[in-house]
Amino acid sequence: MESRPKTKNRFAFVIPVYNHENMIGTVIKQALLLNYPVIVVDDGSTDRTPDILKEFDNITVIRHKRNLGKGAALKSGFKEASKFADWAISVDADGQHNVNDASVLIKAALNKGRCLVIGKREGMHQENVPWTSRFGKNFSNFWVFASGGPWLSDTQSGFRIYPLPEITHLKTVGSRYQYEVEILAKANWMSILIIEAPVSVDYMPGDKRISHFKPFPDFMRNSWTFIRLILQRAFIPLPLRKRIFSI
Repeated sequence: MESRPKTKNRFAFVIPVYNHENMIGTVIKQALLLNYPVIVVDDGSTDRTPDILKEFDNITVIRHKRNLGKGAALKSGFKEASKFADWAISVDADGQHNVNDASVLIKAALNKGRCLVIGKREGMHQENVPWTSRFGKNFSNFWVFASGGPWLSDTQSGFRIYPLPEITHLKTVGSRYQYEVEILAKANWMSILIIEAPVSVDYMPGDKRISHFKPFPDFMRNSWTFIRLILQRAFIPLPLRKRIFSI
């Protein structure tokens, strides 16, 4: 697998968005203040999101004609970012992340070299955090480890830094939320270092925060992903996995 020279440290934001008209403008403005290129992938939004994106003439917008899922949106963003950046900073469009915490992730990445950095969310026990987020985090942490990933404390955080083009060279199946756990197992299979760095989180009360996570179908998708990864780990030797699951 070809790697970028370690001296190249060009970063770009990749923001997947689907019907987040209330917060996407704020998230973009926060990202622009850090003076990195911003790529927004509109994953088939049907609300005012497309109109809000038109208000920014200093971002790159990729639009999916229909909703394909968060994983598909990230893949589209990474493909575009790989044209001019060495790292992609993914951040959710719902406003839960403090975009300024990207500096913490960047520092961690530069200290470790070519690695994947996860923003470990602090404050996941606050009152407004939905039970599905707390349960999903603990459920995912165990099964990512069982699938051959490292032991991590927040495998469902969407605030991350991905090394480019290494991540785009991994063959993945998931196109929705399961992509973010599948990539952790396969990155670890390929000896890509995965680390965590603390970030803050703000879950807004009531209906102010829009989440498209559907507990039952997404739980089933994640479960099938973990079953597939565990079987691949059990029956395919690591040297062969490295050849099969990378471009």
